[in-house]
Amino acid sequence: MNQQAITLQASRTLPANALWTLTVGLGLMLASALAAAAQNRPVTFADLAEQVSPAVVNITTTTTVAGNTGSGPILPEGSPFEDFFRDFMDRNGEPGDRPSRPRRSQALGSGFVISEDGFIVTNNHVIQGADEILIEFFEGGELEATVVGTDKNTDLALLKVEGDTPLAFVPWGDSEASRVGDWVMAMGNPLGQGFSISAGIISARGRALSGSFDDFIQTDAAINRGNSGGPLFNMDGQVIGVNTAILSPNGGSIGIGFAMSSEVATNVIDQLQEFGETRRGWLGVRIQDVTPDVAEAIGLEEARGALVTDVPEGPSKEAGILAGDVILTFDGTDVQDTRELVSTVANAPVGKAVRVIVHRDEGTQTLLVTLGRREDAEAEAVPASAPADEPINKDVLGLSISPVTDDLRSEMNLADGLEGLVVTEVGEDTEAFEKGVRAGDVITEAGQQPVASVGDLEARIEDAREAGRKSILLLVRRDGDPRFVALSLDG
Repeated sequence: MNQQAITLQASRTLPANALWTLTVGLGLMLASALAAAAQNRPVTFADLAEQVSPAVVNITTTTTVAGNTGSGPILPEGSPFEDFFRDFMDRNGEPGDRPSRPRRSQALGSGFVISEDGFIVTNNHVIQGADEILIEFFEGGELEATVVGTDKNTDLALLKVEGDTPLAFVPWGDSEASRVGDWVMAMGNPLGQGFSISAGIISARGRALSGSFDDFIQTDAAINRGNSGGPLFNMDGQVIGVNTAILSPNGGSIGIGFAMSSEVATNVIDQLQEFGETRRGWLGVRIQDVTPDVAEAIGLEEARGALVTDVPEGPSKEAGILAGDVILTFDGTDVQDTRELVSTVANAPVGKAVRVIVHRDEGTQTLLVTLGRREDAEAEAVPASAPADEPINKDVLGLSISPVTDDLRSEMNLADGLEGLVVTEVGEDTEAFEKGVRAGDVITEAGQQPVASVGDLEARIEDAREAGRKSILLLVRRDGDPRFVALSLDG
């Protein structure tokens, strides 16, 4: 009998008292583990609620709403009901041919105090357009607030009140340290019912709803209308999110609420407090995500980073970044996709010189870019380039293409000075159509080289085949907006 068999046999013949001791020991270990797990679950939120309540506020806004200049129903001229409705409106003091008086409208929301001298955080949509903002405190008393600054991109606003005594306030917490499954508590003014708390867990992190700078914490703690702008607390009484939105088919909480993370909020609020406005970093590139076929087409081992589709006048152009570069690292942080790059750049200080590592020509280069300010650059247009080539029509890669001509420019409403190959037709059964290429698009680069003639494109295709590529990368512009498309070279 081998040693393993001897050991197994011995385990079957343990004395009864030894088995009892082993069973009791295992039971005690299990009980201890269950007790430890139970300790992580709060027995009550009462102490936490009592601790933070004085810093949470109700917000009432008053707005002047313009009178309704068309207060009567809209009816066709000569309708048999026209006289009836005119008489009805006249009897009720709202003549259909006169505008009604302006009226006052009130709205409710929530907020929280972040400093003893009276700075208060809320949502932008809570106070947007308000003529008066009234702050109601948990322990009683009201103060009028003024707007310090707002940011529509993150739906955040900073208010200020002037009081006779220092105010109770709550500290920010680190949302990046929070984990899915952690307990959280929301507090605010749901449905105008006054101060109220709800509790739940973090259901997900890093949610994006619609904005470029979104970083929402998802929670099942009940959030309703009126909770907007209120705090989401961790168990240490720190604010890790600003309650902003809910997902609901009926307007009420169904356990899917969203709070803007403190990682984003603190940066925005600090800028509003210092400058009265946001000052986000600006790299000055147009970008798209790197897909597996794009990665293969440019010789990138992994589908990650942000692919530069265009470089207008600005910081990146001055630093030497080119269309077709893939930004892999920004200021020491690896870039996974475009959303991460946009967020990281926005949080970087304006004027900071940062190192950017790009993939180019199957290698990497490090460039030093001095960041501009996004708010100053958002309205700037991308300049056009040079004129086009002679007209030649040909089918390539499932596309009917022709160099830009004056006739095509007029027929397809192309920008003046745009150079490249116009897509005149795309078969609906082609890979190009599947990937979104349409008639009227203009191919300006192939294989990361400019193309102005069909011959240029064919030469780039041949180069890609000789290099063993399975696909080629095209830079396609539509209404001035560029994007890269990788098309297979098979067939």
